Amino acid sequence: MKIAQVELKNLVTDLDKLKNLSELCPQLLLVFGYTEHFANPALNSALVSYFPDAQRVGCSTAGEITTTGVSEHTTIVTAIRFDSSEFKVVTADITDMESSFDAGKRLAKQLHSPELRALFVLGQGVNINGSAMIEGITSELGTSLPITGGLAGDNGAFVKTYTLSNAGVSTTQLVGIGFSGEKLILSQGSFGGWKPFGPTRKVTKCIGNVLYELDGESALAVYKRYLGDYAKDLPGSGLLFPFEMLSNARESLGQIRTILGVNELDGSLILAGAINPEGYLRLMHAHTNDLVDGAETAANAALASTNNQNGQALGLLVSCVGRKLVMGGRVDEEVEAVQNILGNNTVLCGFYSNGEIGPGYQIEACSLHNQTMTITYLAESD
Repeated sequence: MKIAQVELKNLVTDLDKLKNLSELCPQLLLVFGYTEHFANPALNSALVSYFPDAQRVGCSTAGEITTTGVSEHTTIVTAIRFDSSEFKVVTADITDMESSFDAGKRLAKQLHSPELRALFVLGQGVNINGSAMIEGITSELGTSLPITGGLAGDNGAFVKTYTLSNAGVSTTQLVGIGFSGEKLILSQGSFGGWKPFGPTRKVTKCIGNVLYELDGESALAVYKRYLGDYAKDLPGSGLLFPFEMLSNARESLGQIRTILGVNELDGSLILAGAINPEGYLRLMHAHTNDLVDGAETAANAALASTNNQNGQALGLLVSCVGRKLVMGGRVDEEVEAVQNILGNNTVLCGFYSNGEIGPGYQIEACSLHNQTMTITYLAESD
């Protein structure tokens, strides 16, 4: 397995850097970048021109991740050539939030194979129910297949996001990479680091991922009361105060939900994924050191089940935009922590997202997460 990477800061002057990847003859390109770059036809045209035979997969972000740290307003192109592993890229259109389950099901149907080892999936980051999308995928492929990925970002605006495939740049498409091969090494780890505060609140009315009431009161009114001065900056400030989901017995479900939007007319909160209608919610907050510790936990979990190998490896990092806002100028620290654990032979690429996809910490079933560092580790055995 061979990996090379370039950073594009300016699409007018930097696209020639792509030729530096040509010698690798990549089979797969992972492209994570600035929304304005994805909206510019020049990016996709250059990728097609330089790499007509490669599969091109990626999405817009709320920040780009490489081995050197975190950047903004750039596009990172990572070229990969496998020695023996195989992969298949599939897409499915998603027309609106209500079609999330069906879109996930259509995506997964294209991947049925006894050789399928894992799936990495990218979805649009707005107008989607990530939980329903995953349920659609697992309804076809089962719950034992490793599934990781994330929802595209747009720098925390929650207005328009993009995905990329060989069909081009899209605002309405899911993209999946199905991996296979006996020598493929794939593992994952996910962890948050957020701490609960305040009392638990009973979910008394919700539909899908829209929360209407907590303890019989308007969910938005309850949320604003806890946020205080931060309430004036909603929905953006909601990234700093997500919800932890609890069961009807008030036990943690290992999932956090970020607020994507608010509805002042009906007093509801729009969350990034489905809510347990029989359960409870509790507010969360975090400090930078907690989140860096969480990233280390995710990296250690990703390495726990891998075999030793000597070649290059890929660390695919999907971290939540909310973590980036909390850490501010110290955001590089969580990437450095992951690099230290995965080792210098691991090339990092990834993005800050509107949602992370993968199994929870010490939980096998895949689900939608918010506010986590989720790592997919890819390598090939000798």
